[in-house]
Amino acid sequence: MTQTATTATATATAEAVAAVPALAARAAGVGASPVREILALTARPEVISFAGGLPAPELFDAAGLRAAYDAVLRETPRHVLQYSTTEGDPALRGTVAARLTARGLPTDAEDLLVTGGSQQGLSLLATALLEPGDTVLVEDPTYLAALQVFGFAGARVVPVPSDADGILPDALDALVASERPKLLYLIPTFQNPTGRTLRAERRAEVARIAARRGLWVVEDDPYGELRYDGETLPWISAFPGAEDRTVLLGSFSKIMAPGLRLGWLRAPGALRRACVIAKQAADLHSSTVDQAAAARYLADADLEAHLATVRTAYRARRDALLAGLPDALPAGSTWNHPNGGMFLWVRLPDGRDATALLRTAVTHDVAYVPGAPFFATHPDRATLRMSFTTHTPAEITEGLRRLSRAFAQGA
Repeated sequence: MTQTATTATATATAEAVAAVPALAARAAGVGASPVREILALTARPEVISFAGGLPAPELFDAAGLRAAYDAVLRETPRHVLQYSTTEGDPALRGTVAARLTARGLPTDAEDLLVTGGSQQGLSLLATALLEPGDTVLVEDPTYLAALQVFGFAGARVVPVPSDADGILPDALDALVASERPKLLYLIPTFQNPTGRTLRAERRAEVARIAARRGLWVVEDDPYGELRYDGETLPWISAFPGAEDRTVLLGSFSKIMAPGLRLGWLRAPGALRRACVIAKQAADLHSSTVDQAAAARYLADADLEAHLATVRTAYRARRDALLAGLPDALPAGSTWNHPNGGMFLWVRLPDGRDATALLRTAVTHDVAYVPGAPFFATHPDRATLRMSFTTHTPAEITEGLRRLSRAFAQGA
């Protein structure tokens, strides 16, 4: 081999093993969801898991959804199997608009964008609103996947002091004045992870602060129709002052089926149009056939009757969990009593670490989600989230017996 050929071979070899470019800083800096990792860890059928925020699969109206799919595929296959508009199926948007209007929030179909679950709606808003370094205010603690979205956007996340009734308006006002945030993200009703609900007078105050200070409010409402006790509260979007600066996110995941991956976004015109462009860049549009089937289901099935069945089952499961907690948790623990949704929030006595105790719990075939990952800054390691929707009352009672033994062992 000539010297030139040898040199060329060495150069090619060196080029072949050169390192690939690094990941973007935002990808390297945002961690995976601990909740998803716990779900994988507890996938064994013998585990009774209070971890996942999953709807009960035995309560899905599979027959009604199959009938809806059969109908649209039989009647309009060329349409439902084709590309469609980014904004979403007109019939589906019209039905959602009518439901919102009936619940006190006047809405037209044109006010809505259909999304891949409310999670995509949040991602689209981050794309349309946030520059790297912008400040976002959140509840303390807050939805874990929202922290991931804001992390990918390069935002600076600041928690607003909160109590059992949600964020404190005076603290919010002071933080808006000092931090100059771009937006406030809230789950006002049956919040994930705590299950708490923001009182009506605080909702009105949030609207006033947003109007006075100049602030976007993103109101995420995936759980609002899962109410078991008490009166329905108005959305922040419905309060005076909030009309032109509040985005409402909704989802079919908890009231129909999460596998549809369908949600919606209600926003003022200019922001909604920006989100449409962001969605075009992300996925062109949500599934045509899934949207058409969802619209047909809402037209043909009795969603309110289905929701009544779901609420009855979930109320019994919540009550079973609440009844068993005094004997299952260490002395000195505290917890709340949510009026709906899928979660309640526990705080163990000082000095207990829910993350460390989870390892012991899993050996007893029971699981929960530690609370620490839900905090934007300073985690409270004594906290944990418990979901009550995916197990029967009898299974919940057995799960609490296992949890009691695990906590006793880990003491």
